[in-house]
Amino acid sequence: MKKKQGKKKNLTKKKQTSESNAFRNIERKVPSVPLKSKQSTGIPKYVADRMAKRIFIAAGIPTIMGMSVFVVSYIIVTRNIAEIPPSSTIAISALFFLLGLGGLSFGILSASWDKEPGSFFGIENIPLNIERAKAAFRPASQNFDEKK
Repeated sequence: MKKKQGKKKNLTKKKQTSESNAFRNIERKVPSVPLKSKQSTGIPKYVADRMAKRIFIAAGIPTIMGMSVFVVSYIIVTRNIAEIPPSSTIAISALFFLLGLGGLSFGILSASWDKEPGSFFGIENIPLNIERAKAAFRPASQNFDEKK
């Protein structure tokens, strides 16, 4: 039995040396990939700033109002000004939160991608930005074929 154990030790030593050689040579075998030109697939900073401003106004105000409904309702009920059912408080708050969600979508889709800021509401940019969003989710080969 001692001979069999000796063979196992020899096999593990050979295996370790071959693994260490493989990792030592890995950097030599990997070809360097040339970097592409300054073609960016991300959102430019000026567009992201424009989106953030629109989101802050279109989604932030209704969301703050949705949270303040609970505070105002609590003050009205505790000071016996009026009797407000909890279901109406929740319904009004949910309405404001839904408006905030719509404002989030509006803020993203209405921002102009041009250097110039565009119009105040940005309604004319919505169809163009919806097409850009659809194109981003298509497979790359399908986008390439459509550009030809």
